[in-house]
Amino acid sequence: MTKFLWELPVRGDGRHVEAVSARRDGFDFLDQAILAAELSGLDGIVIPHDTEGDDSWVVAGSALRRTRHARVTVEFHPAFGTPVYAAKLSATLQRLSAGRLDWRLRVDVDPDDAQSRGDRVTGADRYRRAREFLTVARGVWNDDQVLPGRFGGTGFEFAGEFYDVIDGGFRGILSGLPFPTVYLSGTSPEAIALSAEHADVHLLDEQPHGVGATIAELRSAAAGFGRTVRIGLEVPIVAREDADEAWARVLRQWREVHPEATVADVRSLTLDGSRWAGFDRIGYGQQVGLVGSYEQVAQSLSRYREHGVDTFVLTGHPHLEELHRAGEHLLHLVDPAGRTLAGQEIPA
Repeated sequence: MTKFLWELPVRGDGRHVEAVSARRDGFDFLDQAILAAELSGLDGIVIPHDTEGDDSWVVAGSALRRTRHARVTVEFHPAFGTPVYAAKLSATLQRLSAGRLDWRLRVDVDPDDAQSRGDRVTGADRYRRAREFLTVARGVWNDDQVLPGRFGGTGFEFAGEFYDVIDGGFRGILSGLPFPTVYLSGTSPEAIALSAEHADVHLLDEQPHGVGATIAELRSAAAGFGRTVRIGLEVPIVAREDADEAWARVLRQWREVHPEATVADVRSLTLDGSRWAGFDRIGYGQQVGLVGSYEQVAQSLSRYREHGVDTFVLTGHPHLEELHRAGEHLLHLVDPAGRTLAGQEIPA
């Protein structure tokens, strides 16, 4: 079954391209978006790290509290704290949410963000630190229940370049819990090597030239560790009943930045099929996404599935409206076997 996640807004609903939308009553707006994702049939939500947005860990805790089934992926930098602290925080959230928390490590720190946090680790050092971070976090985590009864840990020792642990390991209520699914991303050799060794899912942004070569490189690298890494794709969407309506929506967003723009200006960035390379110009974090009718966008997503993508992180602005559209009109077209009764065997 294909997994569909939604990138949750942490700066408002994204209704306007260049301005931060007014918050709709604080937690109430976030709750609406979180519940919309679950009620729309998505499998989970991703809380992005954003230095100018709400803190991802706080929002993740709220999301886990408000949902019953959806998985919640919190994005954070390995430098936000020690791996032992991150593991304990996550074990607490796993215990309270029936194991629905996942991690997305943001390793490719941009210079402004690194400077704002006083982070002096750059380049390949970031990936060595992330590798140690994940090694330590898994080392102190005990999937099997370990009874309390004494001070200290369970004997995990680690002496690394960035972290040291003496007699680490969780006991009692912090043990016997599932480790978060680890999402990583990036296309550099360091990013591919890190995912090959540590990722459960590697997320890619669609590129003008496609993602086939990166998928092949990642699979080869993971095989060297005797592992298989699942492939995910982050992709913004504008999908409507027909293609003209979808392009009209894109044009309205485009005109917030370029008031005199025409349909021809917008369509000049069309790559092939429903792929469009202008999303980064209308307030999205990715350049390439999908524009078209529900059927056209579903066909494009289905082609990604045929190339091995089994997880999609979708996003659309404004979030509440686009969440409901995706759940009602799109998901069942992409994955009919997993999303409709007609595609499932019903017991006699």
